Amino acid sequence: MGSGYWSTDVYAAAAGYRARSGASAFEYSDSMRASSRRSWKAHPDLDPWLVTARESRDSEDHPDSLAIAVLFDVTGSMGQVPRTLQTRLPELHGLLLRKGYARHPQILFGGIGDATCDRVPLQVGQFESDNRMDDQLGAMMLEGGGGGQKHESYELAMYFMARHTSTDCFERRGQRGYLFIVGDELPYNRVMPSQVAAVVGDQLAESIPVEQIVAELERRYNVYFILPAGTSYAGDREVIGTWRGLLGERVLELDDLDAVCETIALTIGINEGSIDLDAGLDHLRDVGAQRAAPSVGRALARYARTATSRNTRAVVARGARALNTRVAEADGPGIARL
Repeated sequence: MGSGYWSTDVYAAAAGYRARSGASAFEYSDSMRASSRRSWKAHPDLDPWLVTARESRDSEDHPDSLAIAVLFDVTGSMGQVPRTLQTRLPELHGLLLRKGYARHPQILFGGIGDATCDRVPLQVGQFESDNRMDDQLGAMMLEGGGGGQKHESYELAMYFMARHTSTDCFERRGQRGYLFIVGDELPYNRVMPSQVAAVVGDQLAESIPVEQIVAELERRYNVYFILPAGTSYAGDREVIGTWRGLLGERVLELDDLDAVCETIALTIGINEGSIDLDAGLDHLRDVGAQRAAPSVGRALARYARTATSRNTRAVVARGARALNTRVAEADGPGIARL
């Protein structure tokens, strides 16, 4: 639940061991896929069944935790996403920590399939601050299924995150966390009680419109949808239009899948007001990720304009409130304000 510290040295040692031994970074998925499909199931650490809550908690190590969730479609052409994320974890942490975008990030990974046909339609890990987040990715089942009808169960994943996570950043400080969905298809238009009962274990009296679950989710999280190039529905106007209708400018079209971690990091930095886009792109060059800079810049150009304007207005508003407070405190008996 977020204790400990990330170590790039530990990550590199584990990667080196796998390279020397021929082991896979996704050993669980490989072992599952070598067995009968009827036996496929989520790893116990990622199984959402009867989970009360995945928690992001403050601790002595991390007194100001920030919940960050990254859920990715593991069907069809999206199956490469977790493999890319796993190789880019050091870049994600390097930007968040060394560049000060988030002092105490706690990161959760999850996988999304199709509850109408997949054996493992939802996987959700735990919020972690140390190298256990690498273990989460390694425990992911990469089913590669999907229904082939341009929909996946994103709405079921959003339901879980809205009702089965508990974060101190929100509950103690009123600060929303971050949720990034990496996918290329449409959500189903309703959260279905039968699927929730089968996958999560909750009993719903009626279905929930996807717009309603998004609104509920956005109370706790800043929600983004990243649509990478090279996937089945990259550039699809219906997919983009539907997600923009739900999330507005927080739909990010990314023309290089290898830049997904950098895009996530800079999005957080921009939204937190730590950087503007130009400064963030300079940071990419500082950490040796200059090849990602053009793609990240194109993906975030539209959002950055809106976020920068919003952050500027917030600073002005905070300044005005502070000035009014100082004036009110200075007023004494018998002083008439004009």
